[in-house]
Amino acid sequence: MLIVYYSMTGNIRRFLKSMDIPDTFELYQITPANVRDKIDDDFILVTPTYGFGAVPDIVKNFLQVNSSNMHAVASSGNRNWGQNFARAGEFISNDYSVPLLMKFELHGSPAEREQFKAELEKAGELHESIR
Repeated sequence: MLIVYYSMTGNIRRFLKSMDIPDTFELYQITPANVRDKIDDDFILVTPTYGFGAVPDIVKNFLQVNSSNMHAVASSGNRNWGQNFARAGEFISNDYSVPLLMKFELHGSPAEREQFKAELEKAGELHESIR
């Protein structure tokens, strides 16, 4: 299973690279060069939130091609945005009927990293059980 992520500022990349990702997962970064490439693997999406809770256009474009393989989403944001904190994950969760694993701030706290790792392990076990 893949962890597909977009990281314009580097916060999400730093979040993911700062923890030991379970071996059952591989990282895949969305870039302008691969945004329209079809991926055949199942994945969990990690996305930033822009402005007042918006999903980045590059993530929207990626999902137009690849949403059928998405199993869950996590989102980052800045708590300064109040109710719009990491809201992109909520929109994607609702629009594509996938679970929102969690929200985390910027590049994540140690507790948020541990929570994400635990969510990944649960998602990986569930994925393996239904394959």
